[in-house]
Amino acid sequence: MKDTVFTALQRIVGGDFVSNRPEELFLYSRDLGSGRSGRLDCVVVPGSADEVRKVVGIAGDNRIPLTPMGAGLNLSGLTIPTQGGIVMDMKRMDNILEVNESSRYAVVEAGVSVGKLAAHLKRHHPQLRFSVPDAPPTATITANAIFNGSGHLSKYGVHPEMINGLEVVLPTAEICRLGSCALSPYWFARSPLPDVTGLFINWFGTTGVVTKMSFKLYPRHCMREMLVFSLPDPREIPGVLGRMTATEMMEDIIVLVYQMPGRSDLTTQLIVYVTADTQKEFDLKTSLCMELLTQGAHGNILHIPKEMLPEKFLGDYMAEPKTSMEIADREKGGGFEYLGVNFPLEVIPEAFDEGCRIAEQYGFPGPVFTIRNIGVGQSVIFTFIYPFDRSNETRLADCQEALMETTRMAMDLGGVPWKPSMEEQQMIIEKMDPATVHLMRTVRQAVDPDRIMNPGQWELE
Repeated sequence: MKDTVFTALQRIVGGDFVSNRPEELFLYSRDLGSGRSGRLDCVVVPGSADEVRKVVGIAGDNRIPLTPMGAGLNLSGLTIPTQGGIVMDMKRMDNILEVNESSRYAVVEAGVSVGKLAAHLKRHHPQLRFSVPDAPPTATITANAIFNGSGHLSKYGVHPEMINGLEVVLPTAEICRLGSCALSPYWFARSPLPDVTGLFINWFGTTGVVTKMSFKLYPRHCMREMLVFSLPDPREIPGVLGRMTATEMMEDIIVLVYQMPGRSDLTTQLIVYVTADTQKEFDLKTSLCMELLTQGAHGNILHIPKEMLPEKFLGDYMAEPKTSMEIADREKGGGFEYLGVNFPLEVIPEAFDEGCRIAEQYGFPGPVFTIRNIGVGQSVIFTFIYPFDRSNETRLADCQEALMETTRMAMDLGGVPWKPSMEEQQMIIEKMDPATVHLMRTVRQAVDPDRIMNPGQWELE
């Protein structure tokens, strides 16, 4: 990178917020996953949308690759720079700009973390909440939403479906607003205007830099509790989820499949979250849940009383946001990777069997799966988790091979991978409808003809 470019970046964001020091470049060249590290010339930390616009302009004028990032917790290499250039860290843009209690939405800058918004709502708007993801408190809300995250209000869908509007800096260095905020002072909806918000969802920063987002909020009920059940056979999951979601009463349903220490069989636990505003409502929902799961066709499902569960388990699965990620501690070295796949309910049994096969094939003792209901039983996010020892190159390679094999298996079953790595993206592109690939290529060419935005992601040539 030319010295004149570096000096220009310093003028835009200030000398304290641009760096080419080797130790900082090292940190920004990798993420917490098992993938390869990248390379970059400098990191820039803008403090406003106008500074983002100016940095994008500098990158465009000099054809310098630009990689935007939130907290960099995606594990899939989506914010690892592959062709040098600039990494744009959005962490300084962490203002909560508005909380609209009447229309139930919040407008936040791109660097606002899950923990910050949760604390803000708890203190200033205790009657409101948002769909908190299963991610560390430092994860950014905007990146989670535009990367198709999900959370504890899964009955309302995935996070992109909760986006009301975006402010985006285009590769042309123009700032545009999408949704009702393009016409109205209120950021309350994406319709009925032509909806182009999707051009910035799941594109991994290749079409522009999101600087602000409006996100739906929901009522915080007075009572919230979880019920835990033991399923003897994971293949019963589709029927169980179908019956439970048909009631439209449960805010979230998660299935955990793992191996208990010292046991050879798998434990399958169903976690159901119940909310209510009165004791009568809570008792009704709880009794209905118990009746559906422990009587009739599913009479072999056992309810696990709270008194039998470890205190830490109860705390971890009730916390919003979570404060730990213990799966990384299953093996020496503290690493873990996962592949999340959106599946229709009916393929869960086969996905379970194939996931067990792959875990055994690559030497991962005791497969670990999580399955989260999405919507009213329309689909699930099935997550295949692979803990590994970061200091062991062989286990690292096993993890990467297992991820590739899982991706192939998932697509063969009709699933759609979530947050795919660059290698997985190419597998998707090869299998995708050619007309869709052509349309994606046309969009990329139109909005970013010089391909400066996060090059390497969704390479369509």
